[in-house]
Amino acid sequence: MREKRLHREPTKNYFPLPNGIYQLGLSAGAIVVYGYLLYIENRETYQCHASYATIGNAVGMSRNTVRKYVQELERRGLILTERTTIVTQDGRIQNGSLLHTILPIQLVIEQFYQEQLEAVDIAREQQRVEKLMVQRNAAY
Repeated sequence: MREKRLHREPTKNYFPLPNGIYQLGLSAGAIVVYGYLLYIENRETYQCHASYATIGNAVGMSRNTVRKYVQELERRGLILTERTTIVTQDGRIQNGSLLHTILPIQLVIEQFYQEQLEAVDIAREQQRVEKLMVQRNAAY
C-alpha cells in the first residue's frame, strides 16, 4: 500500500508574515492582530477595512484589547488607522469601518535597530562618565 505524503502548498491557504515582526519586541497580542490585518489586506493597496469588533471576533479578543494592540502597532509605525464615514440613504453621515494601512516593515526594523544602537551609545557614554568620576574621586 502506498503511503500518502502530506505537504504544504506555499501559495494555497497561506499568507506571508514577515520574519522581522519577531525582532521588534512586540507583544504577542500585537503580533496576532498584525497577522490578521495582513491576512485580510488587499495585496495591491496594502489596506483593509475592519472594525475592532471584527478583528476581535476573528482572533478571540475584546474590542478594547484589539484597540490597545492596534495602538501599539501604530506607535511602532507598522500600520496607520483612519476612521471612515458613510452617507446613509437618507443623507445622514455615520461612522464607517476603520481603514488600516499596513506600512513597509523594513523601515520599522531599520528604525528599531537605529534606536538600539543609539541606546548602546548612550549607555557607553554613561559608563565612560561614571568611570571618570570614580577616577576623580579616587584622586582626592
